[in-house]
Amino acid sequence: MMFEIWLAFCIASTVLLVIPGPTILTVIAYSIANGRSAALPLILAVALADATALTLSVLGLGSLLAKSAFLFQLVKVVGGCYLIYLGVQMLRSVATPSEVALDAEADTTKTMFWNTYLVTALNPKGIVFFIAFFPQFIDHSLAVNPQLVILGLSFVVLATLNSIMYVVFADRARGYLASEKSQKQFKLVGGSFLSGAGLWAVFSR
Repeated sequence: MMFEIWLAFCIASTVLLVIPGPTILTVIAYSIANGRSAALPLILAVALADATALTLSVLGLGSLLAKSAFLFQLVKVVGGCYLIYLGVQMLRSVATPSEVALDAEADTTKTMFWNTYLVTALNPKGIVFFIAFFPQFIDHSLAVNPQLVILGLSFVVLATLNSIMYVVFADRARGYLASEKSQKQFKLVGGSFLSGAGLWAVFSR
């Protein structure tokens, strides 16, 4: 693969990744609500979910979703409803007594990881994106599979770096206000982010 083509792919991918979507909104919401403890599970979840979506795309699920409007809409609505559910749960936690919140702290890391993973992996647009986007940077005069591996790994690395950037940004913003009142406001903002992302996923075309 020519370096110029790979560089163009990285630039285009970076531009697309920086634009907040359901995954980034989820990352921001959890980072605001949980601070630095959310960093590692969120970053690992994004990396693993993008790798999963890429693998499914290569195996042909992306083509299936692209051809079946019904299946595409079904997966999109399921993912959107899941986001809305997470948002509502976070909004409800604003009124949760402190002792209950402490009981729930033990599985916070696992919960954040799997919720973020599912939000990203259940996004059919991501799978179809790989199928539609990657071929634009493939040189058909060369072996295709090695090029797919290079592009796939590059995208996962860029997506991981992008999530790190947003986690740091959200954590810095959270650090300015650390009072109990502010934490409730953060949860309101985070829950609204998640719910809004879910509605966007359900109704976007």
